[in-house]
Amino acid sequence: MRWLVTGAAGMLGRDTARELERRGEETVALGRAELDITREDDVRAALAAHRPDVVVNCAAYTAVDDAESDEATALRINGDGPRTLARACAAQGAASLIHVSTDYVFDGRATTPYPEDHPTAPRTAYGRTKLAGERAVLTELPGRGAVVRTAWLYGVHGGNFVRTMTDLESRRDTLDVVADQRGQPTWSADVAGRIADLGARLGADDPDATGVFHATSSGEATWHELAQEVFRLLDADPARVRPVTSEAFPRPAPRPAYSALAHHRWRPLGLPPLRDWRAALHVALPLIRKESCS
Repeated sequence: MRWLVTGAAGMLGRDTARELERRGEETVALGRAELDITREDDVRAALAAHRPDVVVNCAAYTAVDDAESDEATALRINGDGPRTLARACAAQGAASLIHVSTDYVFDGRATTPYPEDHPTAPRTAYGRTKLAGERAVLTELPGRGAVVRTAWLYGVHGGNFVRTMTDLESRRDTLDVVADQRGQPTWSADVAGRIADLGARLGADDPDATGVFHATSSGEATWHELAQEVFRLLDADPARVRPVTSEAFPRPAPRPAYSALAHHRWRPLGLPPLRDWRAALHVALPLIRKESCS
């Protein structure tokens, strides 16, 4: 199949393009400089030129706090952009679309993992704009659209929590890290692999491959527990990471207290949930350190 990845300069976009190429798939990877998904004429031209079977949308406005004061810009990218992509796929007549979304579409007040069909109730501008994108894709492409929600992403490329903790371990005696937010630390390379799995089914017109899916690591942790695990893998004393509440780091956008997602939709496709977050981190951290030193 032919694939087109938008937002390909970002962490997940780069991993997705790399995973598809590793599998021998014909892949066109376009960053924002090559394709702005908010420009309808450019989107239609890109699809007409490359004729993809599957489009993966990793392009997004991800500045969660900035969105609180600039929701219009966030909505244009996170809501209108996916709609433009979906309509272009529909106009082409053959292309399917996988749109990457977020745990922020939920209210963050649960105590058990959110299933895929749990009612959405975003509490932030970012969450509202991402939900708008989800709805646009599923409305415009009901038979060929899929939404993949993920959360707490870290990876080899770009800034992220794990990379920050790795850097700060060598520069600070102690660190204060939030211990009252709970979620699923997730390696972007694992999500990329699952997107490739899903796209193969979606491109083959498997009806079980449409709708909403959750791609996060198995297990749960707080940010504090994640930081401690990073320190352990660095052979550093995890006690140097001190627990604090969210009040220690006030933000314009409230962070979800609970972000864990359930993974029921993979079963009809014969795919297991992603591996435990600790197992993934054990593999990812040496690659992150190597990239940081290069």
